[in-house]
Amino acid sequence: MRIAFLGTPDFAVACLAELVASGHEIVCVYSQPPAPRGRGQELKPSPVHAFAEGLGLPVRTPVSMKTPEEIEAFQALDLDAAVVVAFGQILVRDVLEAPKLGCFNLHASLLPRWRGAAPIQRAIMAGDPVTGVQVMRMSEGLDEGPVLLSEAVRIDALDTVASLHDRLAAVGARLLPVALAAIERGGAVETPQAEDGVTYAKKIKPAEARIDWTRPAAEVDRHIRGLSPFPGAWFEAPSEKGPVRVKALLSRVEDAEGAAGTVLDDALLIACGEGAVRLLKAQREGKGAQEAEVFVRGFPLAAGTVLA
Repeated sequence: MRIAFLGTPDFAVACLAELVASGHEIVCVYSQPPAPRGRGQELKPSPVHAFAEGLGLPVRTPVSMKTPEEIEAFQALDLDAAVVVAFGQILVRDVLEAPKLGCFNLHASLLPRWRGAAPIQRAIMAGDPVTGVQVMRMSEGLDEGPVLLSEAVRIDALDTVASLHDRLAAVGARLLPVALAAIERGGAVETPQAEDGVTYAKKIKPAEARIDWTRPAAEVDRHIRGLSPFPGAWFEAPSEKGPVRVKALLSRVEDAEGAAGTVLDDALLIACGEGAVRLLKAQREGKGAQEAEVFVRGFPLAAGTVLA
């Protein structure tokens, strides 16, 4: 089929690779415009943009898909279908109706739970035992279209956004060609989403990242893993030169008690409002991520230290 692929982050790269390998003609790839990245804040293409250029595929990076010029350019592609994977822009009706067979989205949750921008993070932070990947027909509503294909994925006790992201991306890349084959032959079964159980995965805001040690340990643990590696849940630790910001990147819940925010041993066991969490990986300002035993050798946090 003649397909346009719309995607931006790493999550979408494997999907694009599988569609190319499946023999579809990728007429055009759409991605968000180059953005400042890295310490130098140089303008760099998105992961999908860079990958597509490496394959010699034509790439467009519109600031908005809503302008008449972009809508006309999309319509002129004469597409059989369009595939959207974490593109980052809302598509208007004229775009959704342009491909002959429609536009299809790969979404990293079990809809209608966690519609929206941050489904992987929100699933971990909420303590969901299971999430998944679904292929859906796009409509004008936010992730409201009927589902064509679905696969559940378990969320493990030590899963972070990074580890769960990679598993979901692999599942999604496998599902997409199967769904498109069914669409092409007219055999796709579309199941409307349930009206009950709708939740929204709001975009993660920087203000959410600071750890509140007064919360129960289970919540603190999910908060840490649900924001790892980016933006990273953080706290401040005292030092001779003043407070140092530390990102907590991996943790587990342990059975211990103490005043909230107090370090309980010399190996990063920290009391919460109820129970305690042990940090397994952390990163202080100006340093890379480190396993706990390496971290405490360079920046000891002795028992009795109070964290903010």
